[in-house]
Amino acid sequence: MFIADCIEAQLPGWRDRVQHLRGKSGDFKVCDVTVSQIYSGIRGVQIQVSDISYVDPYEGLRLRGYTIPELLDLLPKAAGSPMPLAGGLYYLLLCDALPTRQQAEMVEEEWRQRSEIPAYVCNVIRRMPAGTHPMTLFSMGIMALQRESVFAKKYDNGTAREDHWRYYLEDALNLTAKLPGLAAFIYNLRYQDGITIPPDPDLDWSANFAHMIDRSGNPDYHDLCRLFFFLHSDHEGGNVSAHATHLISSALSDVYLSCAGGMNGLAGPLHGLANQECLKWLLDVQTYFGKIPSQEDLRQYLIDQLRHGALIPGYGHAVLRTTDPRFTAQLAFARKYMPSDELLQLVDLVYQTLPDVLQAQGKVSNPWPNVDAINGALQYHFGVKEFDFYTVLFGVSRIMGLTAHIVWARALLKPIERPKSLTTEMLETMIRNSGH
Repeated sequence: MFIADCIEAQLPGWRDRVQHLRGKSGDFKVCDVTVSQIYSGIRGVQIQVSDISYVDPYEGLRLRGYTIPELLDLLPKAAGSPMPLAGGLYYLLLCDALPTRQQAEMVEEEWRQRSEIPAYVCNVIRRMPAGTHPMTLFSMGIMALQRESVFAKKYDNGTAREDHWRYYLEDALNLTAKLPGLAAFIYNLRYQDGITIPPDPDLDWSANFAHMIDRSGNPDYHDLCRLFFFLHSDHEGGNVSAHATHLISSALSDVYLSCAGGMNGLAGPLHGLANQECLKWLLDVQTYFGKIPSQEDLRQYLIDQLRHGALIPGYGHAVLRTTDPRFTAQLAFARKYMPSDELLQLVDLVYQTLPDVLQAQGKVSNPWPNVDAINGALQYHFGVKEFDFYTVLFGVSRIMGLTAHIVWARALLKPIERPKSLTTEMLETMIRNSGH
């Protein structure tokens, strides 16, 4: 299979590089860890190596070395669309090379051939009580698919450690192929009386999600899905969902078990629910004014909110020190496709106003918007107004990055992850003995 051939050709060089670093420079000290970092969720501590994605504080997300604006320009586009094919992005994540249109279409075709969801998976989800959270259903659907794991079967029958990645790749392609259909099934079951719309073989992976939830009459929503799934595909390896997936797969749990664990982390309010909070806040502001406020009225409103201790969601980022390029890309989409939407006009006005207010207060290191400041408002425009579903969309996209990371982790023979913990007394003794 062509992706496996691409990875296999690179492996000797990559394995030599890793072996050299571990063998010749294994004692090289990368960073010191402070007590504050230990008690603050090891934030910012360099504990992983990822060549797939990196968040540059001043340029934003880089995927295989390319910035978001570069990839929007360079990746092959869907037919008749300015937006990239997800198949081309997935080829880049896995193969570390910009795809040709043919290679992007080959991934899309792989997904079409693997996209059928077994009936038992849908039956498992149907049996859950009404009102079950969509992320619970999404995680359960992925877990139910674990029965199909190629790696689990191969491992039970005995397979060389050096070949584990091949079966992880098979599972990764099988799982990612089913994600739009799984998400659409959950959406239709929860919000559209269980309607069933089969995928369109003439549509790409991203646009088919829009089609299967009956947004096929609006090609602009097809383009939004293409953009959304591209922008949310990966974000380094240290966030909760990425790290959880890596940790679980390091125990040789298969792609399904690992990604379900990552999705459970993504479902947490401090990780994947930020877009919902941003949209709720925007709707509250819209209700407060009843119209698009003047910039001066909005400025005073923001100042009053901050003075009373309110947090403005969607602004600030743990790593970024500039406007998130993923926000910029979506704002450009909004300005082009829906300039008259008042909620998105409000997003734009907040962007023009809030950073100066935050900077004047001098209390934040990054007063600029992140991706969550707009993505919910874009979905809302197209009628996807069910807030609790937004994280499922996030998960559909993010699993592309998660699976690419764990395929390469197995290809590079990374061991089980097992950090050491200390007792509080041990830590106090170490500090006391140091004379600190």
